[in-house]
Amino acid sequence: MPETILGKRFCLPDAMRSEMRKQFGILYRGDEVDTTRQMLADMGSPAKLIAIGDISTFNLLQCGTVPDISVIDEKTHREPAGVDIIKAIRHSNFTEVDVTNPPSFVEPELVSALSDAMDADVPVQIMVHGEEDLAALPAIVLAPVSSVVIYGLPDEGGIMVTVTPGVKDRIYDMLDKMKCD
Repeated sequence: MPETILGKRFCLPDAMRSEMRKQFGILYRGDEVDTTRQMLADMGSPAKLIAIGDISTFNLLQCGTVPDISVIDEKTHREPAGVDIIKAIRHSNFTEVDVTNPPSFVEPELVSALSDAMDADVPVQIMVHGEEDLAALPAIVLAPVSSVVIYGLPDEGGIMVTVTPGVKDRIYDMLDKMKCD
């Protein structure tokens, strides 16, 4: 299934915005380090740990955990992230990849970077110039089963998605509706 999203461009139509607010994992209320500690305790040993967003990455690093893949844009709530957050998330363990991805889109460049990162033997950080809000979708489809994807839900907390064949299928179906080639 993952091969079918490579090379494709996806856009979020207005009609799907409410569907995007649905949770595909477990909501952990709050966005502090304690919330992330609870996620780490609950996730066990995932095949890959993928953090989408600056705060998700920051909190994992604050807990002493370097995710296998981190997708950041140096923004929180669409505003520039604080210098302390940017400094902390630019961890030296990451191999950095830069991509461009506009708001409400998933560009082929981002999908390709995620696909390559899944095969990497070192932690990869994808720096998105634009917006990374939809990056969780291709990350879930491309991730090996039993991986965990963590992303933020603004003003509510963090979502932890354990990748299963069923979740991959649901997200793939959403992306299929979002094709904009």
